[in-house]
Amino acid sequence: MEARILAVDAGTTSVRGFVVDGTGSILGVGQREFPQHFPSPGLVEHDADEIWTATLAACGDALTAAGTRPDEVTCVGITNQRETTLLYDRATLAPVHRAIVWQDRRTADRCEALRAAGHEDHLRRATGLVLDAYFSGTKAGWLLDHVAGARDRAEAGDLALATVDTWLVARMTAGTAHVTEPSNASRTLLYDLAAGDFTDDLCGVLDVPRALLPEVRDSAGAFGMTDPTAFLGVAAPITGIAGDQQAALFGQGAWTPGTSKNTYGTGSFLLMNTGTEAVRSDGGLLTSVGWRLGGVDTFVLEGAIFVTGASVQWLRDQLGVIADAGEVEALAAELPDGNEGVYLVPAFAGLGAPHWDPHARGLLVGLTRGSDRRHLARAAIEAMAYQVTDVARLMADEAGLDPAELRVDGGAARNDLLCRFQADLLGAPVVRPRVTETTVLGAALLAGLGAGVWDSVEDLAGVWHAERTFAPTMDATTRTHLLGGWHEAVRRSGGWARVVSGGTA
Repeated sequence: MEARILAVDAGTTSVRGFVVDGTGSILGVGQREFPQHFPSPGLVEHDADEIWTATLAACGDALTAAGTRPDEVTCVGITNQRETTLLYDRATLAPVHRAIVWQDRRTADRCEALRAAGHEDHLRRATGLVLDAYFSGTKAGWLLDHVAGARDRAEAGDLALATVDTWLVARMTAGTAHVTEPSNASRTLLYDLAAGDFTDDLCGVLDVPRALLPEVRDSAGAFGMTDPTAFLGVAAPITGIAGDQQAALFGQGAWTPGTSKNTYGTGSFLLMNTGTEAVRSDGGLLTSVGWRLGGVDTFVLEGAIFVTGASVQWLRDQLGVIADAGEVEALAAELPDGNEGVYLVPAFAGLGAPHWDPHARGLLVGLTRGSDRRHLARAAIEAMAYQVTDVARLMADEAGLDPAELRVDGGAARNDLLCRFQADLLGAPVVRPRVTETTVLGAALLAGLGAGVWDSVEDLAGVWHAERTFAPTMDATTRTHLLGGWHEAVRRSGGWARVVSGGTA
């Protein structure tokens, strides 16, 4: 029988299961949302057991939709929301607290304290990351310090630290495996890029016991066997794992240095393959591992943008401007002359790359008495492209690699207006693939490589296909004018949380 790869995409708001065959075709899909928990402003949590319940349901639905029996699954691949962090009991697999989500800002003050203590430069050099509450390390420290008895239990070896990939493997294998791989590990502030592993040095700086951390393995290889009593009757090897953005880069066929992609999701993540060289950024970009194959790391530069697609959800859920996210393109297109001076800076959770300002807040500027819901829709779409353009320009400068095109995926990549505007701002083609589910495709391809469905990356060349290319048409003067307005709006949003709390911007 032809290969049947069960790929799991554990995202920020839902888990999706896919059955993928040996040609990269998707045979069946299942999706289950899980609750978001907001204990107070700036805090975002997930119940890890709810993620696992959603995983079981989504994968069960995918197998049913594909007409695939559990005993027909060749292998399992996982891609996941990165940086989200939890502690669980090794014996019972019970989480000791809700998972702290990547969007959560509760450790911003801890980051400031580490910065004041002089650790920022060292952490930056070792990890390739900026010192920010976005990453897992300070989240782990918070859990150890704020959950009663957690630090003592951790020191005794009773607890395990997990990102979502590690958590799912633990549940799928009924607790027999505590593992991860470099694309997730390198997002923790505990992983040294040169060493290729977690280090006692970094764990000491963040006060996280090294014994809590999982074993780091190749992104395509053996992670453990699923336990059929725990995982839908499936007894198959888990053979591929990557964090969602690196998985999308792999699924976009960006296997050579200089190739890049942007995913428009809740946030946006622009990644460039820099090959076996870890390119260090001085401008706020992140250096991470894309994947490890055969013991060799492929590195990436990344610009992490916190809010892009979420701004459309904000228009729908908080403002009631639209009833469905699919309405935003048509509404924005009713303005034939562009944004008419209206800009939205969606700094609802601060600003990520290249600004890294946790105290920035959302700003809507340029309104007149004639502004209406069309302007809000247009500004939300354009804000996605402005943010991506800022990151893309910086990335090209720092890597010394000027990509000939930008490959795009994620839900908003289906928005033609966005893709055209993105190409205009970049002055380069934007390419949308035939299969936009590149995140899960990347997980499936890695799992297939790890299981021997494909023998090498070269065997994957026929899997990726372009659906449409958007060529730039905007003149340079207009581009410069629009970007100038955007940059002034960003400047005015900076430090706003400090202003309203009585501090200084």
